Amino acid sequence: MKKIASFTVNHLKLLPGLYLSRKDSSNGCTVSTFDLRMTAPNREPVIDMPALHTIEHLGATYLRNSARKDDVVYFGPMGCRTGCYLVMFGDLESEDVYTLVTDMCRFIVGFEGDIPGAKPEECGNYSEQNLNMAKFYIGRYLEELTSAKRFVYPE
Repeated sequence: MKKIASFTVNHLKLLPGLYLSRKDSSNGCTVSTFDLRMTAPNREPVIDMPALHTIEHLGATYLRNSARKDDVVYFGPMGCRTGCYLVMFGDLESEDVYTLVTDMCRFIVGFEGDIPGAKPEECGNYSEQNLNMAKFYIGRYLEELTSAKRFVYPE
């Protein structure tokens, strides 16, 4: 079988950033998948599940209520727990979603109150949440995004 594109990225050189992972088109519709890499793979601890779950809930809530809500297809965690994927309608580049992603991060860092969708009738694992750790990871990621704009995968 052919190796999928994400497995061809050198994860030993990958640093936190906002990368265009792939573009897919069908019947005149293009979707762009972004790799929101929040930790350095294989060199930093992965994001713990309760924090990642909270990032998913808050990030999805923000994105689906943003001015670009109609362009959002999906936001959710990577299986390796080093970040999240953002899938958007359109032939886009990282620069096109940079402000949306940094605004999402600011929303998460500043969030107070009950986590949206964290009730038993709303989520299959509602009790596994950690707002403080979500803020920690997203705060670090926001610092990386604003200090070193990494948009291109390393060779």
